[in-house]
Amino acid sequence: MSKRIAAIAGLLVTLAATAGVAIAIWPDRTADSGTEAVAASGGRSETAANGLAQADGIPGNAPPARTPDQVPAEKAPGIIPATDARFALGPAPVPLPVTPRLKRPPAAGVLFDVDSGEVLWQSHPRERRPMASLTKMMTALLIAEGDPAADRVMISAKAAHTPGSATGLLPAGRTVPLEPLLEALIMISANDAAVALAEHDSGTTARFVKRMNERAVSMGLTCTHFSTPNGLKDGDNHSCASDLAALARADLANPRIAGIARTRYAKPRFPIKGHRLHLANNHYFLGHGLNGIPGARVTGLKTGWTDGAGRCYVTSAELEGHHLGVVVLDSPDPIRQVPALLRAGFVEVGAAPPKVGGTGSSPIP
Repeated sequence: MSKRIAAIAGLLVTLAATAGVAIAIWPDRTADSGTEAVAASGGRSETAANGLAQADGIPGNAPPARTPDQVPAEKAPGIIPATDARFALGPAPVPLPVTPRLKRPPAAGVLFDVDSGEVLWQSHPRERRPMASLTKMMTALLIAEGDPAADRVMISAKAAHTPGSATGLLPAGRTVPLEPLLEALIMISANDAAVALAEHDSGTTARFVKRMNERAVSMGLTCTHFSTPNGLKDGDNHSCASDLAALARADLANPRIAGIARTRYAKPRFPIKGHRLHLANNHYFLGHGLNGIPGARVTGLKTGWTDGAGRCYVTSAELEGHHLGVVVLDSPDPIRQVPALLRAGFVEVGAAPPKVGGTGSSPIP
């Protein structure tokens, strides 16, 4: 009899442990479902629309802005999530499929397939370099994954007076809808929006930067380190071409970011005079197209410049069912080099015809 009682007791303990595991797993699945619901609606849910309406003084259902002591526990820094290498580039083949002869090459770069991660061309892909505003690709990723579009953001004096490229219209001491800040972050590289979003997400910019670095470790971005949410300062803020390509793949896989990145103009509602922000995407190729690649559709993504970083471009485009991206760091002439590299890639994958008398090895300015 005692053996039977012991066996029953053991079974009950096992069932209790199993129930505990099921309860622990359930919130993650719920979070995933919420992300898909927002993505399916183009990044704006019904509550997001209500939040934007409230910004213009129209009653809405947007939740209040979080204060630092209300930052969700799952966002607290200090716990590095499990490794997620889904967006890492594949090993570079030998020889490289695309071998352009660059007269004045960028300091570093990589040409890659956005969908598969296949490397088509690279130059010094693991060399650590300042990344300027390409930093905002990680800021956008963390916000898009963890902060609902319907959130309202309290604007601190620090955020409102952030120098450099900015919206310049953030009202200190007031709350504003989150989604226009994310749009400003990506489209016009707004440094003030980066600070406001970082403070909203993690309470302080320092805590948010720690989250950025933890996410970089979890993604296997081994030559990347962040010291700022906006890239305004180069000190201890660096990456490399292959890491930035992986980060670009993660951004473009997020429907919320991808939708903003390919938008040329936006006029989201905002609690300022006129009730709207007027945002024109500053990525050159969205407005001007890719020279020599008729029919290519530019899909993003980000540019950056500081004295230390030089001119940096992460540009992606689709043509005939192929989605390619290129990273160039400290390029002497990105306006010609980016389209030429992408065209060489589209020729290689069969999406574009080769130029008469030219090959993938033709000189690029």
